[in-house]
Amino acid sequence: MIIKNKDELLSHGNIKGRRIALDILEYALEAVDSYKAVKKTVHIDDGNLIVGHLKFNLSKIGDIYVVGAGKATIPIGMALEDILGERIKDGLIIVKRGQKRKLKRIKVIEASHPIPDEVGLEGAKEMVKIAKNAKEGDLVFSTITGGSSALAPLPAEGISLEDKEEVTDLLLKSGAVIQEMNAVRKHLSAIKGGRLAKYIHPAEIVNLTVSDVIEDPLDYITDLTVPDTSTFEDAVFVLKKYRLWEKVSNSVRTRLEKGLTDPSLETPKDFTGMKVHTFVISNNEAVCAAAKNRAEELGFNSTILSTMIEGESREAGIVLAGIARDIEKNGRPFKPPCVLISGGETTVTIEGEHGEGGRNQEFILGFSLKIDGSKNITVSAIDTDGTDGPTNIAGGIADGYTLKRAKEKGIDIYENLMKHNSSHVLRGLKDAVYTEPTGTNVMNLRVIVILAS
Repeated sequence: MIIKNKDELLSHGNIKGRRIALDILEYALEAVDSYKAVKKTVHIDDGNLIVGHLKFNLSKIGDIYVVGAGKATIPIGMALEDILGERIKDGLIIVKRGQKRKLKRIKVIEASHPIPDEVGLEGAKEMVKIAKNAKEGDLVFSTITGGSSALAPLPAEGISLEDKEEVTDLLLKSGAVIQEMNAVRKHLSAIKGGRLAKYIHPAEIVNLTVSDVIEDPLDYITDLTVPDTSTFEDAVFVLKKYRLWEKVSNSVRTRLEKGLTDPSLETPKDFTGMKVHTFVISNNEAVCAAAKNRAEELGFNSTILSTMIEGESREAGIVLAGIARDIEKNGRPFKPPCVLISGGETTVTIEGEHGEGGRNQEFILGFSLKIDGSKNITVSAIDTDGTDGPTNIAGGIADGYTLKRAKEKGIDIYENLMKHNSSHVLRGLKDAVYTEPTGTNVMNLRVIVILAS
């Protein structure tokens, strides 16, 4: 059971709709477990190491190393240890604090996310040491997954950790999407944007990753070890677009301005002559497809609305609630009973004082405001890594009884939503979804259940 507080979530509200929504969520999360995905991709057969379509003769491979960082990296490392065992000479992965798992051959460091810290910095330095040890004939598995930008912060020359912390905080509150955030962070880093791969060369690199970015652009999901498509111009544009240029430190502006005129500072755009292979072992498309399959197994008409939903979280909630109400009332564009699945990654723009919450929690509250009184609609939304925003809450659940229950408890959903205090509301209503470590990180998953009247 992945959802830890299922009994609590099923103790009130539209219990039938809730049970169906939670069943679908759990099934989908289990289907994209990164450990299982690695085992499907990597195995040893008759003295050969098979990785997807690749075949390596183990007798001709030198040393094998594992380096990585991210919120879905632990299960990838576990699978590699189970497959390769003592063949792994050395390894290091950096994960989000609180995962509390140890591996036998690969060192595990727990660092801060989403704001980087000194522990992550030291871990990134150790990662570079391992990369430099790799030589011609060696094989390096790179297990970079979502969250690595914060977990492995190694600032470029002239940039301090404090600068990186400040920039990250400003970007997180700005409403910028992950591609924009990473365009900035890659150009303030000594290892991002493909630079770590340069340290590993001439050893061969196999990237095993899961995608937490819409459309799976490689340089935004495993950017330490693939060529970069963003530029210093992009980084400057993002900071100016979100009115952050004057808010960042002088050292950040100096670094970016210097990069505009000095081509030697630009991230690598071409890996010609390097042996780099990349496998996206799971993504948002896979988790949404699994959710759809489960809904159909349960007897529901099911459709994936989109795996590319972006925008302000509460507004996305309002829009999808409108679609659900039209289905309930008019049977269009689908007839109930049905289940609507969607993915992607929305954002939250924060200005001034704020409470605690996350994008999926705000989505749920925005949705709840528009389905008051419905006896047929239930919605649940989670961050698939099990931590929504800077909280230990995966997401939330709501139905047509949510607004009434909130009023009875003296909780003003709209006021708390405007103050970005969604966790307070969901905890108070016992509608916050908590999960065990999910073993994946493939953006957001939203499930809307619409029962027949």
